Amino acid sequence: MTIRLRQLAAALLFDGTRVLLMHKRGSRWQRQTSPFYAAIGGHMEEGELNDPYAACLREIEEETGLLEQDIANLRLKYILLRLKENEIRQQFIYVGEVLRTDVIASEEGELEWHELDTAMRLHSSAIHHALLRHYRDDPDPDQVYTGTMTVGEDGSPRVQWHLLRDPLVF
Repeated sequence: MTIRLRQLAAALLFDGTRVLLMHKRGSRWQRQTSPFYAAIGGHMEEGELNDPYAACLREIEEETGLLEQDIANLRLKYILLRLKENEIRQQFIYVGEVLRTDVIASEEGELEWHELDTAMRLHSSAIHHALLRHYRDDPDPDQVYTGTMTVGEDGSPRVQWHLLRDPLVF
């Protein structure tokens, strides 16, 4: 079996304690029985494969109308890994604060502001819920974490978190 790699970039954008999420819609999401929510972002394009920050900014602009100058402190917070069938999904998650809240909807879905605790109860993917819980518990802007999606002993999805550190090599 050949395993392929799909790279994505996304952002959790905050206005104080509120986070901007997209209520996904379209043919890909019609199988959902209730609204499905996700961070702002999507697939990296060929010219962005070595620059997830640029991909994240592009996705933010396409999905919200916000430009780089409309966001403060946009920084990498998570690198997530997940195996889905024959594909490894590597997702770079950035976190930032918006300087303005007037956003525009895109064809991908409707934008909604939610308090973080409320956002963690919305219908979303298991890895998205784990991400929001982890951020609530450790919002330190200087820490970058890797999260690997796996399956717990009870068969439920689980994310294993590790602080990303540069080992001092002598």
